[in-house]
Amino acid sequence: MVQEFCFQELDLKGAYLIKPFYATDMRGGLIKDYNIDTFRDRGIEYNLKEVFYTISKRGVIRASHFQLGKQQPKLVRCVSGHVYDVIVDLRLDSPTFGQWRGFHLTAENTYSLLIPAYFSHGYLVIEDSVVSYKCAEVFYGEGDSGIMYDDPDIKIKWPFELIGGKENLIISEKDLKLMSLKDYRRFVYNN
Repeated sequence: MVQEFCFQELDLKGAYLIKPFYATDMRGGLIKDYNIDTFRDRGIEYNLKEVFYTISKRGVIRASHFQLGKQQPKLVRCVSGHVYDVIVDLRLDSPTFGQWRGFHLTAENTYSLLIPAYFSHGYLVIEDSVVSYKCAEVFYGEGDSGIMYDDPDIKIKWPFELIGGKENLIISEKDLKLMSLKDYRRFVYNN
């Protein structure tokens, strides 16, 4: 069986849900989640600069992260386990500014998310997981930032029931101290 790439542009312009190339036979399978020519053929300019993986336990929440200054567009895919992945449009001039979309990414469904510049990204780990990040910019620690997972203006509906309730949430100290959407807006206007 062969499944060709399938690109679905989301209503948050520039973001895509992608079904990667997937071929199987009696030996097993092959997944190709990025090919520069395939992306370009669809009008998507995306050049890899860095690849990394996060390994997370069930209940971990990785808040809505982004880089200030040097934007880090990314192609993310859950290669093992299950995450509820959320993106937020942070483009001040966008009609969808502050809006979020959530997706269940699993090893089984193989979906990837292409997250453009000026978006934040985070996820709730439903099952122990490994998530692949293929980034169009390298990570710059001095620009590392994010927005609180429970920001009152964005109002993300996290499926905490899938981890046995919010009391089972595992969150880093860093993610507890992230800015709000209002703080982000003030920061961008002042810089």
